[in-house]
Amino acid sequence: MHITNLISQYFGIFAKMEFPSVIQKVINSSYVKFLKLDMSEFRNAKYYKSLNDLFTRELAIPREINKDSDSFISPCDSYITQCGKLKNDLLLQIKGMEYSVEELLTYYSAENYEKVSNGSYMNFYLSPKDYHRYHAPCDFKVKKLIHVPGKLYPVNLKYLNKQIDLFIENERVILECTYEDKLFYMVFVGALNVGQMVFNFEKKVETNNETNEIKVYEYEDLNIKKGQCLGYFKMGSTIVMIWEKDFVKLENLLEQNVKFGQVIAKKINN
Repeated sequence: MHITNLISQYFGIFAKMEFPSVIQKVINSSYVKFLKLDMSEFRNAKYYKSLNDLFTRELAIPREINKDSDSFISPCDSYITQCGKLKNDLLLQIKGMEYSVEELLTYYSAENYEKVSNGSYMNFYLSPKDYHRYHAPCDFKVKKLIHVPGKLYPVNLKYLNKQIDLFIENERVILECTYEDKLFYMVFVGALNVGQMVFNFEKKVETNNETNEIKVYEYEDLNIKKGQCLGYFKMGSTIVMIWEKDFVKLENLLEQNVKFGQVIAKKINN
């Protein structure tokens, strides 16, 4: 097991611990103050029974989302580290550092590879202070879920700039999705101290364990509604979205903060 996985497992054990109420309130309030969390849409920090409970907090006030069927919304609260067009099958981890969509996606058909070549992509970085749940960017069908074990390097800007092939070395869960007759992928990348990535529709997924086996789950009729909660990171991490060629036009959001619910791309109507 890589040292980053071991550190993350021990941190996960601490984060799950439920301390006596007085101590837990101090831990929670200190975490909120240290990271300057905006808790205006959530319950008061004193009500969370563990740090993990606080990390994975649900919205107490429902978020309004753009319901236009031709618009994709941000799946999470995050910072857009990179976005744009793939060059054949290459996309950017960070400016000046390319990697291959073939290696990222790991398990896919030649037909799908052809579709996403020269397509569009967007990287969403969730910092430890962000809301950690992720949601459906549109109405879609899940065709496959692929769990690829790996390391758990940090995914902050410092590491993005120095660790080559970070996204394809780290553990990840890949969703192969269709919207009408179009294809897109959502890739959920693990990171240091992300003890687990949870998916509400697939309880069999167990991340950050000792297996090296790639697991593939296939679905016949799994329909997801726009805005629906797909699951959550236990701590911050990254989501990479990849759309097939000539599917969407991306909003100009490079190096900007986005919120779950706001428009990130619009379908190109040919």
